[in-house]
Amino acid sequence: MKLLAIEVGQFGDYYNSRYQHVEQYGVELYVLSGVADSDHWHSGRFFISNSMDIRELTELACQLHQNFHFDGVFTFSENSVIATAIIAETLQLPSISIDAAVKSRNKIAMREAHRAGQAPHPKFRLTPTLTEALQASELLGYPVILKPTLGASSQFVYKINNSRELEDVFPKALIGINEMRQFKNEGNTDVLGSNSLMIESYLNGREFLIEAYSWDGVTVLGSIIDRVTLEGNSFDDDVHHGPTDLNDEDIQRVHAAVHAGAIAQGLIRSVMHAEIRFHQGLPYIVEIAARPGGGGLDFMARISAGYCPIKAVIDVAVGNKPNYLNYTPTGKDTFALCLISTPGCIEKITVPEEITKDPSIFMLKIIASVGDVINRPPLGNDIIGFLGVMGDNRQKTEDKAMKYSQQVVVTTR
Repeated sequence: MKLLAIEVGQFGDYYNSRYQHVEQYGVELYVLSGVADSDHWHSGRFFISNSMDIRELTELACQLHQNFHFDGVFTFSENSVIATAIIAETLQLPSISIDAAVKSRNKIAMREAHRAGQAPHPKFRLTPTLTEALQASELLGYPVILKPTLGASSQFVYKINNSRELEDVFPKALIGINEMRQFKNEGNTDVLGSNSLMIESYLNGREFLIEAYSWDGVTVLGSIIDRVTLEGNSFDDDVHHGPTDLNDEDIQRVHAAVHAGAIAQGLIRSVMHAEIRFHQGLPYIVEIAARPGGGGLDFMARISAGYCPIKAVIDVAVGNKPNYLNYTPTGKDTFALCLISTPGCIEKITVPEEITKDPSIFMLKIIASVGDVINRPPLGNDIIGFLGVMGDNRQKTEDKAMKYSQQVVVTTR
């Protein structure tokens, strides 16, 4: 089996561990990027178009398909969802539609789809100017959420409590959304939609991260992870626990919400990463992405629920229905968090040997390097990496993860 992975703008070697996992299923994997370092993947299986224009990326994909005859196309990258749909359609390989890709990438298009399809969602307004943001916030009522239409990784997402905070944060976010790495890694295409800011009503309950897939009108939840962060006014995807502590009734409600969102977005045959937040006892859609979740969510899904999002991606990419039933916990406990430092230029990162040699560590991924500049709110939400611990007891697993996270020392200036 030959698959082509799309990564329009390279994100370092962040996805390499996932590419290696794809290979473990016997796949001959090729990677295509628009702009990237030449040593990003295996020699002879890594190609660069040297352009962020999706038309040029697609032209190179067509040439490669003539040579290698791919069985499917996929992406792990939020910034490449639209490009992947365009390329797959051009190569006549299984894919979501371009329209569904846009509705799963651009948050204002997503919300409009949810409204049209009556999927549960917060109230929202597109607010390209501060005046419009102030008006929308007064209409929806504080607190509100300010977020980018083409964001990722919680960059420039803020809880706004009053007009004074909005007047302070909005101009910084408006500049930041054009400079953030996630947007710069997006392929150039005329179907991308508005790159702007939007205001949403605040959902005041707990948040859950779901790995799932849709197949011909059926939605299967593979994994449910609890977000256990104590939030401030900015959002980091920083602390997660699995399996979920939701009861069966709430799981059914979450399933109904994810299913409604998938139908609304046109995700007929697709893997999904859904973020659901409760408000007044009912689940609402924060977002549904047409890709697996990032960080260590694939590890957590496999360990705590026996669901492999990577295998689901492979199956869907070649037009096969994934062989997974609805969510069933394994009894194994997982606790994962982002490694966060003070802002500044990184001078040194130290990881103790106690951490690197502990067999209970299922994930230790350092994505920052010496010399990188770390921005923290309100200028950004950059992180150092990810740490995940597994065990048979939630409290012990959580305690170890928190202890280890404090032992990873990052020196910045």
